[in-house]
Amino acid sequence: MSPLPTLLFLLAFIRPSKPNPTDVFILAGQSNMSGRGGVHNNVWDGVIPPECRPDPSIQRLSASLQWEEAHDPLHADIDVYGVCGVGQGMSFANAVRSRNAVVMGLVPCAVGSTSIDDWSKGGKLYGTLIRRAQAAVSGGGTIRAVLWYQGEKDAISEQLARAYRPKMERFVGDLRGDFGLPSLLLIQVAIATGQGPYKDIVRAAQKAIKLPNMVTVDALGLQIAEDHVHLTTQAQVQLGQMLASAYMAHSTASPQVLSTSP
Repeated sequence: MSPLPTLLFLLAFIRPSKPNPTDVFILAGQSNMSGRGGVHNNVWDGVIPPECRPDPSIQRLSASLQWEEAHDPLHADIDVYGVCGVGQGMSFANAVRSRNAVVMGLVPCAVGSTSIDDWSKGGKLYGTLIRRAQAAVSGGGTIRAVLWYQGEKDAISEQLARAYRPKMERFVGDLRGDFGLPSLLLIQVAIATGQGPYKDIVRAAQKAIKLPNMVTVDALGLQIAEDHVHLTTQAQVQLGQMLASAYMAHSTASPQVLSTSP
């Protein structure tokens, strides 16, 4: 066999390596961030809206800390205590990519029915978030923002609801300190539902936070599923697009890279 056909034969089996994501986003919080869109009677219907379509340039960090092509349910191997469906991550990523042609990395970290106390520094969830963020940028890349949707669990008592603001402010400060990113953008979702009767107190606490480079997107008014707690599939799509608009409007500051050194 001549050299040229041999070379062509070999090249047919060589696949180019996937580039590491350049723009990394952390997705954290509880079940509405994990995504329960399309979940009925603990079964996901498998319907993926066009706004959530997979794309080779949108990757997710798996539970085993490997990059792979992202697709819903993004949190299937992370939020293992509930059935995951459509969340806001894929519609967010597709909306951002429509304006910025970059390789995006989504780092799912959310776990259902978790309180702000569960996310405090020193706890398992906080440690896992830090570990996954460090793994996400170990091959290069920039953490652009943390997307945060949590607070429904803290609506179960008035005491928890009224303590939400200082705990959330401490969480943001701890993240920025441990990442070494004092201006890290955090986009929080003001809750639309609660696991208890004190939703409005939690919402007021969320809106009262005035930390620099922290943005609030309000989920109130989006369609709620029949369980009265979770957003529907279409509402998740809308929220992802709202988060993308907020990110693009507030991401003009110079990017910072998370240090992976001890």
